[in-house]
Amino acid sequence: LGLTGADGNLIRSEKRPVKTIDYGFVGDVKEVNVDLLENLLSQDILPVVCPITHDKKGQLLNTNADTIASDLATNLAKKFKVNLYFCFAKAGVLIDEHNDNTIIPMINEEIYAELKKENVIHSGMIPKLDNAFAALEKGVNFVWIGKAENLLLAAKGKLSGTTIEKQKYDLY
Repeated sequence: LGLTGADGNLIRSEKRPVKTIDYGFVGDVKEVNVDLLENLLSQDILPVVCPITHDKKGQLLNTNADTIASDLATNLAKKFKVNLYFCFAKAGVLIDEHNDNTIIPMINEEIYAELKKENVIHSGMIPKLDNAFAALEKGVNFVWIGKAENLLLAAKGKLSGTTIEKQKYDLY
């Protein structure tokens, strides 16, 4: 079922405040109606959500799609085991953004920090990875990033993309 974040009060956002930049009608998520999602899922209805949200005052807001996916996943993770798959035009997180053969198969927080420092990861990949790590921190089981056409393989465990992992600490 195709939905916007405004349908059924699914996602409430607030207009991003003007600081140094006026982002226009960009929304930041404040609330997700998990009951609506749970109701749809219990009826075997798969919601497909576009990144238009609302402020409960009649204003529609454009919200980052990766943020929407992450917020939906983290809210559902409070009740379900959730895997999050970010699909986009590239084969995964790449060392060379112009070469799909340079996939980084796994990234944890330590690797991410180093690759950001070296400017290997930059621009639009930063919010995607920030959302991925935030989702893991908030209870999402697994996060994958890659091409949409590889999604079925990834869901079956035959990964062709980048897996995002929580930082593992050696306590001994």
